[in-house]
Amino acid sequence: MTIGLTGGVASGKSTVARAFSALHPGCVVDADVAARAVVAPSSEGLAAVVAAFGACVLQADGQLDRAALRRTVFGDVAARKQLEGLLHPRIRAWMIAQAEQAPTPYVVFDIPLLTEGGGRKAWPMLQRVLVVDVPVAMQRARLLARDGVDAALADQMIAAQATRAQRLALASDVLVNTGTEADLAEAVKRLDGLFLSELQASIG
Repeated sequence: MTIGLTGGVASGKSTVARAFSALHPGCVVDADVAARAVVAPSSEGLAAVVAAFGACVLQADGQLDRAALRRTVFGDVAARKQLEGLLHPRIRAWMIAQAEQAPTPYVVFDIPLLTEGGGRKAWPMLQRVLVVDVPVAMQRARLLARDGVDAALADQMIAAQATRAQRLALASDVLVNTGTEADLAEAVKRLDGLFLSELQASIG
C-alpha cells in the first residue's frame, strides 16, 4: 500500500511522518530528500538543470546553488514550469524506487506540496492520501511561535500554499491535529491499525 502524506505549513505533518517511522522504520519516503538527491553533484538531474538555466546555478564546488536557482525562476512562470518538468518526474521515480525497497507493510510518501504539484493525477501510484489538517488560525499561531516570523509573513506563507479545502478534497483520511503531540501519536497508531487491517483484508 502506498499512502501520500501532506499538510499545510505548521500542520504537524513532519511530526506525523516521524510517528509512522517510529512504528515502521523505513516506511517514510521523503519528497524533500528526493528533491536533493536528484540534483546531487554529477547527477543527470543536475546536468539537466545546468543545461536549461546555465552554470550560474552552480556553486564553486559543483553543487546546486539553490538560492541562485530560486532567483532565476522567481516570478517567471515559464521558467518555474520548465524546472518542474525537469525535476518532478525524477523525484517521483526516485521515490518509487525507494518505496520498492522498503521493508515495511506499507509506504508513506511524505509530499509537502502534493496538492500544489498536481495531486492524485501527478501521483497515480498513491492508493490513499492522508491530510494533516488544522484550522488556518492555528497554523498562523504555530508559525508565529515556531519560526518567530511576524504576522504578515505568516499570512504570506499560508497564502502561498493550496487552501485547506483544496487539500481536504484529495483526502482519503484526515488527521485533525488540534491537540497535543501525544494525541497525534495516538491518532497515527489508530491509522496504522486501519492500514494494516485493510492490507490483511486485501490479502485474503
